[in-house]
Amino acid sequence: MPFQRRTLPGVAPGWPTKSPAAAADAPLLNRYAPARSGPGLPLAFEAPAPQNGPALTSFRFLHAADLHLDSPLRGLGADAPATRIRQATRDALGRMVDFAIAEKVDFVVVAGDLYDGDWPDFRTGQALVAAFGRLTRAGIRIVAIRGNHDAESVLTRSLRLPDGAALLRADRPDTIDWPEFGVVLHGQSFETRDVQQNLAQGYPAPMANRFNIGLLHTAATGRPGHASYAPCTVEQLAAHGYDYWALGHIHAREEVLRDPWIVFPGNLQGRHANEGGAKGASLVTVRHGRVVAVEHHSLDVVRWQRVTVDCEGAADEEAVLERCRRAIGQAVDGAEGRFLVLRLRLEGPCPAHLALARDPAALRQKLLAAGLEVAEADAFWLEDVRLATRPMLDLDTLRAREDAVGRLVRAIEALAEEPEAATAPAASAQSYAAAMLDRGAGGLRQALGPDHPAVLAAEGHLPPELLQRARDLLLARLAQG
Repeated sequence: MPFQRRTLPGVAPGWPTKSPAAAADAPLLNRYAPARSGPGLPLAFEAPAPQNGPALTSFRFLHAADLHLDSPLRGLGADAPATRIRQATRDALGRMVDFAIAEKVDFVVVAGDLYDGDWPDFRTGQALVAAFGRLTRAGIRIVAIRGNHDAESVLTRSLRLPDGAALLRADRPDTIDWPEFGVVLHGQSFETRDVQQNLAQGYPAPMANRFNIGLLHTAATGRPGHASYAPCTVEQLAAHGYDYWALGHIHAREEVLRDPWIVFPGNLQGRHANEGGAKGASLVTVRHGRVVAVEHHSLDVVRWQRVTVDCEGAADEEAVLERCRRAIGQAVDGAEGRFLVLRLRLEGPCPAHLALARDPAALRQKLLAAGLEVAEADAFWLEDVRLATRPMLDLDTLRAREDAVGRLVRAIEALAEEPEAATAPAASAQSYAAAMLDRGAGGLRQALGPDHPAVLAAEGHLPPELLQRARDLLLARLAQG
């Protein structure tokens, strides 16, 4: 079925728009300020206005994606600030709306995964309608598509969006034309979760005398950690003739190409340790039909971060804690006032290894106390501590010994190199780990997550890093006599 071109409902005469004429009268320096510079921000640049062709208008829009509204929490500890983290996707959406209104953008595009899945109740949908309503009342239009998490087949509930907000159809490519801006938007929502066809191939040709924007939820040629939905190539998108491709699905920000612009803005709010760093949306400035700036703006309210602390040579536990104090303080300062969820990794050979490894739970509490010396309690939460230190031992010398110590080193290293030979140790570890995980009310397996060494051991697997930790702990004890 051919694509359908339409105008956005609710933008008939009387809609409070920022007209091209008004934009032209506004001081250019104020209306289209150059991009901010700073860590992680691309430099804005000026492109010369075309000398020939149609006189296209100037405007600004916000490109967001992967809101994952009310994404459920998984694997958080008992002392986690669960309410604050659970509310983060809604708060980030509110911050996005505040930013769009403050910047007086002309419209907002959202490239899929507005929701994380089917709603447990209508409050999730109501939160999105309320946010979009604030935008439309401010004269800012919204165009969005569905992605794999909120495909038509996934959601069993629905609510009407406000006038001035449009969700592009899923059965065929859809087009919205805004002649007053000289803009046309093309896109297609996901009809089912697992879309394997190349949707972009069906998008219409660019419209003449318009700035053409394509909305697409895709992994393109594939990205680590993301399923390959709606696959396509960069070359295909570039050759399609659109001026800007507003992509979604990949949660790390990426400027795939600048001529034409093909951009993943990343998700609006990180949701776990694998989504660390600043998250937000891209502010796009178009002048006379040319993109002159694409700026990342951090809009997250909770920031996840992994920090590695080098403990090499640390004489004792207090020396390690001092290094961690400095690292936590620097991480909190770098979070720009956002609540920081921190995962610490301690690594390196040090005499303090045995003291650190003796009681992991106590170590986490000591590190939390060390952090509270340099930051307020409501500034951060220590999500996890990964201990990767090792004793300061000459393994080559120990391995060459002919006594019990040498045999122990060689045996453990042989198991690490050939896990299939570790049948008996794996069975013992499996029995012990399973008993520990199933104690009490249960639920510890789910809280730790499937990749935790204890969970892997309970399933009969001995990860090499677990064997190495066991070796280092044994050798450290032997070294102490």
